[in-house]
Amino acid sequence: MFAFFRKIPPRQRAGYWFILPCLAVTTVFFLVPLLMTVWMSLNQWPLLGQPSFAGLQNYLDLLQDKSFWSSLGFTATYTLVVTPAIFLFAFGLALLVHRKVRFVGVFRTAFFLPVVIGMTSASLLWTWMFNDQVGIFSAVLMDLGVIDEPVLWLGETSSALASIVVMVLWKAAGFTMVILLVGMQAIPQDLYEAAKLDGATWWGQIRYITVPLMRRTFALALTMSVIGSFLAFEQFFVMTRGGPFNSTITIVHWIYRASFTYFKLGYGAAMSVVLLLILLALSVLQMYLLRDGND
Repeated sequence: MFAFFRKIPPRQRAGYWFILPCLAVTTVFFLVPLLMTVWMSLNQWPLLGQPSFAGLQNYLDLLQDKSFWSSLGFTATYTLVVTPAIFLFAFGLALLVHRKVRFVGVFRTAFFLPVVIGMTSASLLWTWMFNDQVGIFSAVLMDLGVIDEPVLWLGETSSALASIVVMVLWKAAGFTMVILLVGMQAIPQDLYEAAKLDGATWWGQIRYITVPLMRRTFALALTMSVIGSFLAFEQFFVMTRGGPFNSTITIVHWIYRASFTYFKLGYGAAMSVVLLLILLALSVLQMYLLRDGND
């Protein structure tokens, strides 16, 4: 290693020293835990006691685990519902705050403000608002005459997922809005001015200028949203505890239960590795489908 550094010219050697802290942090907090998780997945690893090598047995058990496939299916359903909702809502917000109008900075701050609230705190807040006895949603709807009695928003299978999607939409749309806003601001204004001279409408500018030139930004926003949706845990753990009737257990929630409720750390590690591979495949697929002509 030291012989390798001695062969590098002094000016180039300085660049390696600059990236060394980042490389060290990545190694300690990502590579080492990743390798440890892979090794744990190949063992029967109890919380107490000595682990024993099991080979691929944990991965073979996944094929017959109905709870794993059920949680994975629910997570995929949740991702397919919440990702387009966040993206479309955030894109609309980005279009609003992209315009140079009075107090636009105030609106940007207001739309982004929910992002700084922790997911657990936001989940507790919305759990109170969805409460059928003291929550404001049922009370307001009853005062307006829309419903006759309080609704168990988080206690019914049909409404629990929709309720959490609404909360996540409020919580996460501001972050996606900022990403899309940066992409919009990177588009030269000359293109819009030329389009106006040619008689392009507002919708025509969005369709033929904004959307095509933001494909890479869309890819980034959608990839981060999909990853965040597949890793969803706090909102379901706090708001529904996986209920009603275990209908809202996500894959991360099931990994948590297997690891820290049933004390099967090796099995939980195997599920984590499978989840990592799924996220990697989805990210590569999204980047490929949303690539532009220069890629």
